[in-house]
Amino acid sequence: MTVATADLDALLERASAGVSVDGLRVEEADDGYRLATPDDEWTGLDEDELRRALDAADEYVTNWRYWQERVGGEGTARRAFLRWCERAPLADAETGNATTGPWSESGEGDADAGEDPLAVPERYDALRDGIDREWGQLSITARFVDVDDPDGERVYDLWHVDDADTDLADLEVYDDPRDARELATYDGDGRYRPLKTAPTLPGGWAFTGLSGDDLVEAVEFFYPATVANWHRELRGNLDVDHWLETAERQTGIYDVIDELPREAVAWMAEACCVDSQCLRRREWEYEEGDDLDVDGGDGPFPCREPCSLVVAAARKWTTLESEDEHTYELELTTSEINQLTELIDAVAEGRTDEIREADVYDGANRYRARYLRAKRFDDEGDLEATRVDD
Repeated sequence: MTVATADLDALLERASAGVSVDGLRVEEADDGYRLATPDDEWTGLDEDELRRALDAADEYVTNWRYWQERVGGEGTARRAFLRWCERAPLADAETGNATTGPWSESGEGDADAGEDPLAVPERYDALRDGIDREWGQLSITARFVDVDDPDGERVYDLWHVDDADTDLADLEVYDDPRDARELATYDGDGRYRPLKTAPTLPGGWAFTGLSGDDLVEAVEFFYPATVANWHRELRGNLDVDHWLETAERQTGIYDVIDELPREAVAWMAEACCVDSQCLRRREWEYEEGDDLDVDGGDGPFPCREPCSLVVAAARKWTTLESEDEHTYELELTTSEINQLTELIDAVAEGRTDEIREADVYDGANRYRARYLRAKRFDDEGDLEATRVDD
């Protein structure tokens, strides 16, 4: 491959200020130009000699052109994310303290998280076939536009992880990142998804040939703020708003949620902020220095504050927790007590649709539930129970 003259001209224009990207270094000194790659070094070069040497280091030059001239944005979350997509070294990670997720060296939270970054020659070989990464329920492939004669220009494909091995002809193909907003709105059963990081993203679609900017825009429509928060955590400056400070700044109908008892906040976190319900990893606690005794999960994205869904639900729980407790007496068999446990568990875990109508041995079976209602509820639909602490 011969490096385009325009690329050499652009690089030479910047040589006086120094060029340093992914192992390529070009400097202008009193005795001429100095060029270095991880494998070779040239010194005292005139301009023609530098051009010939750069032509021999073509992959490093086109890689420089892509990152500095096409992507730019040094130090931004967008640039760091695109480099993560192709397993390029992340300079930002040197000062960060991310411990889990798709960017760490621990390998937790993502199948390829612990892989070492690739140097330019290895990365170019991999980009010819496509480099696959996972971001929540998204599968991302970074690849060259021209596989046979790559000039460094990358494009990106995006689809659901469950469709990674599906033929494109069987998927709905999009090229406008704004279409991701509609795809993320409803789940596979057509129900509205109030929490975009819930693990309920439907498949059946693909975006192909996206630019870097379009890829980041589409990802942000699917998972708002995850790229920015990932980058903050990577750099060690993730700002966390804990429960109490979040609750105390609420106004209007949500002004009451700071009255939710601390133990109820823990129950709320156990109910809402777990891997089965959200792909974010809870980093907020009750307040600074007062941690909740509830696991924050292993989700790939950091959660820096209680989300709007949690705040809205907290209003209802605050009302419920303000009620006085009473003692009631009701008659149930041991099997019926066990059935109530199974019913609550099935609803809480979202398993009711999986229970077959003929499986009357499951306590959450629809006919078992209807039988219990017919036996233990009165004509007004209320459980027959007597309050005994009057």
